[in-house]
Amino acid sequence: MPAARVPEVSLTRVFSPVSIGSLLLPHRIVMGSMHLNREDDAGSLAAFYRERAAGGAALIVTGGAAVNRTGAGGPNYLLINEPEAAAVLAPVLDAVHEAGGRLALQLFHAGRYAFESTYGLRPAAPSQVFSGFSRTMPADMTGPQIEDTLADFSAGAARARELGFDAVEIMGSEGYLINQFASPLTNLRRDRWGGDPVRRQAFPLAVLQSVRSAVGSTFPVIFRTSGADFVEGSSSIGESADLAVELARAGADALNIGIGWHESTVPSVQAMVPHGHWMGIAGGIRAALAAGDVPVPVIGSNRINSLPLAEQALAAGHADLVSMARPFLADPDIVAKSRRGDARLVNTCIACNEACIDRSLGADPVSCLVNPRAGRENYFPLLRRRELRNSAAVAVVGAGPAGMQAAATLADAGHRVDLYEEADGIGGQFRLAGQVPGKADFLQTIRYFGNELPRLGVRIRCGTAPTAPVLAGYAHVLLATGVRPRPVPLPRTGNIPVLDYRRAFADAELLGNRVVVIGAGGIGVDLARLLVEYAGTGPRRVTILRRGARIGAGIGPSTRWAVLQELREAGVRTMAHTVPLELRSGGLLVRDEAGSRTVLPADAVVLAAGQVPHNPLQGHLEAAGAPFTVIGGARDASGLNAVRAFEQGLAAATDLIRSLARTPAASGVETPGFKRSRTPLP
Repeated sequence: MPAARVPEVSLTRVFSPVSIGSLLLPHRIVMGSMHLNREDDAGSLAAFYRERAAGGAALIVTGGAAVNRTGAGGPNYLLINEPEAAAVLAPVLDAVHEAGGRLALQLFHAGRYAFESTYGLRPAAPSQVFSGFSRTMPADMTGPQIEDTLADFSAGAARARELGFDAVEIMGSEGYLINQFASPLTNLRRDRWGGDPVRRQAFPLAVLQSVRSAVGSTFPVIFRTSGADFVEGSSSIGESADLAVELARAGADALNIGIGWHESTVPSVQAMVPHGHWMGIAGGIRAALAAGDVPVPVIGSNRINSLPLAEQALAAGHADLVSMARPFLADPDIVAKSRRGDARLVNTCIACNEACIDRSLGADPVSCLVNPRAGRENYFPLLRRRELRNSAAVAVVGAGPAGMQAAATLADAGHRVDLYEEADGIGGQFRLAGQVPGKADFLQTIRYFGNELPRLGVRIRCGTAPTAPVLAGYAHVLLATGVRPRPVPLPRTGNIPVLDYRRAFADAELLGNRVVVIGAGGIGVDLARLLVEYAGTGPRRVTILRRGARIGAGIGPSTRWAVLQELREAGVRTMAHTVPLELRSGGLLVRDEAGSRTVLPADAVVLAAGQVPHNPLQGHLEAAGAPFTVIGGARDASGLNAVRAFEQGLAAATDLIRSLARTPAASGVETPGFKRSRTPLP
């Protein structure tokens, strides 16, 4: 399978200067706000933002800084109006400014999306409307509480300017407090703060006025406002545009257009959303501003993961700037690489959400599936080859996620790396994922490593399964040979073909019109999506089943609901608590939770019921006394996902680099488990 390519597009518009109020920016790519769950670690935060500033981000917007405790989105949110904030933010500001970047503080209040468990405070909102996101009934804010909250926004803005921020952004979209005041769904008030569309604009405008009064007329103020809520009963797109016009008239220097709420059933950031799909919403706001004779810059976002896509959005007139958040997790140098014509070396965001958005919704520190260093730059510093005194020859066996990451890390430090792969190309199970509708960006990861590994000097040896005697000649061997589909023993009385999921991916168009998939985890669900997309000669009836209760177990919370919704719309039958019993001439005999038995008609049955480690070399290397480390699925297939595989590739390679150089590990290193041989390193 050929790796995806990056289109060659002139980036004239992207790299043209633009102003947000008094702030002149050298180009039009903004690094959007991301809550990192690392806001209690100033060193990690500073290192994270420093790399993105050095990589060319024109303006970086911090994760939300809550203006008071009631408005915090969780226990790890920065509280801008409390004394401890300065100790966290001062080194961050210094790091960004020393790298030549600019930093905006996002002023945040969660409203009914806050959690009472954070500080023991009941969430506050315009009205008592239950939150399906935080599972709570908020208290409706009194008049004095509203005034106090406005004062908190004002104080937070003043504090941001005092600390040395270059701008502030007011968070008024995605269903948080300000957006709740603007929405008829969550604002049921009949006072000056609600009752009709005009009065529902009062609180957003009052927040803007309070911030502007605190920072003065020349300090840049960005307002992130909703372009479309995508929640039934909420503001219309026209009402959202009207609010945007009024915000511009009231003094916002730029409008950053958000899409959707956490309670929306319309996917907005998932991989299945086509690139740039929602940029037209920002374009509608931009047109409304022009018609209202207040053409302040509009910042568009959502599913733009490359600068060529940003260029297209700018050329179409959808926005004046483009905000990219997750792409800066995947590659802090995305701007610098694209500017110098090295887009082929950009590590592209694949919109999986697994290590970023899914973690940000809880308490786990945010990182990136395809770039496990993200957020951990202090723990995994780039060990450049110029710092290496003695280069060693290292073999990496297996070119899936763990192997690719390990090989790149070792080679970047200056070691001589041979990467062996028995298949005809690198990528491992990413090659399968890239076939799934809506997941083509997974092939971009293969494209990245396919270019980056040779650049680093890695010798890629595909179609090769090395023997233990060959591997014994290396200073160390990393075994990343991956997994195989778990076999499912089934009595057979018929001749229905049974395939494992790897063969099914390869022959999706040839499986017949009735397919039963045993296993409904991530792979089974992905396979079902592929099968209904490539239906062959006619409509295809796909059934996926599992013994457990949860269809799509293992898929992250920000994606699972959207994928299951897609399966329902495609007519895929899902069966939980279902046990496969026997293959018969007419199909697959199964037993449901109640004990009833039925035959599911099938032209083919596919096994996707988990995976087992594939590690054929360990015993031979142990017998030969060769030093090795086992990582990824080859070590442990239970709960395996790509996040863990990439993390183990990075951690094992970093540990090996330090061991070969006999240098201690960095304090506090987050090291996923991996198996080391007892053979001492040379």
